[in-house]
Amino acid sequence: MDIRINNKIEAVRRAIVQYQNVEYIDLYKKIDNKKLQQIFATLHFEFTKLFDLMNERLPSDEHGNHYWADPSRELSLMIEETLSLHRALKSSELAFEIDNYYLEIILKCRSFLSKSGGSTIAPKMDKIDLYYEIPIFRMSDNIELSSNPSTTLSKLRVIGTGSYAKVFQFTDPFYKKKFVLKRANKDLNKKELQRFKLEYEQMKLLNSPYIIEVFKYFEEKNEYIMEYMDKTLEKYILENNTKLTLSQRKNIGNQILKGFNYIHSKKLLHRDISPKNILVKEYEDLVVVKVSDFGLVKAPNSSMTSIDSDIKGYFNDPVLVTEGFSNYDIAHEVYALTRILYFVLTGKTNTNNITNISYKNFIESGLHPEKNKRYKTIRELANKFQKLH
Repeated sequence: MDIRINNKIEAVRRAIVQYQNVEYIDLYKKIDNKKLQQIFATLHFEFTKLFDLMNERLPSDEHGNHYWADPSRELSLMIEETLSLHRALKSSELAFEIDNYYLEIILKCRSFLSKSGGSTIAPKMDKIDLYYEIPIFRMSDNIELSSNPSTTLSKLRVIGTGSYAKVFQFTDPFYKKKFVLKRANKDLNKKELQRFKLEYEQMKLLNSPYIIEVFKYFEEKNEYIMEYMDKTLEKYILENNTKLTLSQRKNIGNQILKGFNYIHSKKLLHRDISPKNILVKEYEDLVVVKVSDFGLVKAPNSSMTSIDSDIKGYFNDPVLVTEGFSNYDIAHEVYALTRILYFVLTGKTNTNNITNISYKNFIESGLHPEKNKRYKTIRELANKFQKLH
């Protein structure tokens, strides 16, 4: 761990050490870092005590009421140390969240607290709910799981990051099974968050063994749970390229085609086809392939379909740069899928200088510069793929 992170934690611990209290330590016993356990328990005790005192002094009219000097200074210290620690740990493995309700109260109090001579409580300040059995702080890399017989926390491990979301892996202690959590980045704007949730909703509507299954969306953190897969298609092919038979490669390609045939049957276009967005699950006797990442999906009559996304990735049709992403159609999807299938067959992405005539004819039809000369449907693409040898 970064020495600066350790130093910051120790600095906060020392700043509040005279107030140290372990009454609420059980709420934070799942946290691995013992100093953070102690800090959170102490801050929790202080906020509960000081907000209880403030509730006794709440103004009853349009005018503020006086909050004594000592509690005012103490609460100001707790707020500043809390926010300072939150900022310092934000991008680290010890990042934590402050309960939304308490964060709102903390920021409101910060606006009127004085470090000397007491403070005037803001007019119309509502009575504050005190948390006796609810943690005020939660680690960002934990997910709360409700299972029988009790609610537990499971550790999250980052397995992917992107411009819109982070992807974590965790093990459900009740089911003894791995799952994936996809969490929207905090800097997304309102429209981007709507698209993030739309991705979940769209995937929830799909019901195919070749599409990643999603389970539950959590509004508070803008995150959702989905099934766990072992690796990306890219990683699987590169790891096994020297030992895969043509039959095994065609089995993988056929699953991909079935997934996209189903997607197109729902009048959808994926628009983000790459070997990183197709996932693989390895069983003892079978390899299962599923399509994921529906963040750029094009749905009919949807006002949320993105038309200004960047055209990026080797697998996308280069003509999209001039035609525009809003004009993406089946011909562009066929182009990307043809490249994907060639990658599955050979482990290569460069389609120049193909010596296998069967493969060369297949590729030239799927990537034809004149779109009307490409395969018209996934079914037609699949029929040609079956005949490769």
